Amino acid sequence: MGDSPPTGGNAGAPGCAFCGVVAGEAPAHRVLDDGTAVAFLDTRPLFPGHVLVVPRRHAETLTDLAEDELGPFFSRVRDTARAVEEALQATGTFVAANNRVSQSVPHFHVHVVPRNRKDGLRGFFWPRTRYADEAEAKNVAARIHAALRG
Repeated sequence: MGDSPPTGGNAGAPGCAFCGVVAGEAPAHRVLDDGTAVAFLDTRPLFPGHVLVVPRRHAETLTDLAEDELGPFFSRVRDTARAVEEALQATGTFVAANNRVSQSVPHFHVHVVPRNRKDGLRGFFWPRTRYADEAEAKNVAARIHAALRG
């Protein structure tokens, strides 16, 4: 699709770079554009074919997406991952999203990056750690479980 215009507008956030792409006011190499999401090539890709998938409606974080938007949006992410693998003959994809921290554009977006073994990308981009002991792990799990129950 290249730089084709979007299929429909949606009121975005003033000054949001991704809302500009969604509205067709900013250039982008779109690979998907429908009433739910817009997907386009990242301008600073990890590898060629690195795609960003954004919801058409401005939502700053994952938790700002409405319940009824989640399924359709992540269906687009899944479809994009499948297409990236097929189009680039990639063995797999790295699918990730930042939520506030390290989120360079405050419009929720999911990265879909083509991957192949020994491509030079090493797992996550930050150092991994361990829990001090089983008690610490249980405490953290209990706190998250309690927060999920509301």
